[in-house]
Amino acid sequence: MAKVDLSDYNLSELKGLQVEIEKEIKNRQQQEVTKAREQILAIAQGLGVSVEELLTNNGGKSKGTGKKVEAQYRNPADNAKTWTGRGRQPRWIADGLAGGKTLDDFRI
Repeated sequence: MAKVDLSDYNLSELKGLQVEIEKEIKNRQQQEVTKAREQILAIAQGLGVSVEELLTNNGGKSKGTGKKVEAQYRNPADNAKTWTGRGRQPRWIADGLAGGKTLDDFRI
């Protein structure tokens, strides 16, 4: 990109340029969004599906249809509290590990 010499512009002229540049940036962003929307619509039509299906279908695999994961660990102080071993550790696991226990101490 060629460097533009702005040294001959006064403050008012520079602010005017700034306003025009901001308008042009917004215009170009809107053009990009419109172009992306048209591309998405074309892809959906090419597949014979709606845009909603295209965006929410997850490639034919709907969320939540997988097998439920069984708990691997149980809180010895409260048998109702379990953990599958996935995601964030429950506080009772973290506290037990900090206290010197191992995950095997909680294993079901």
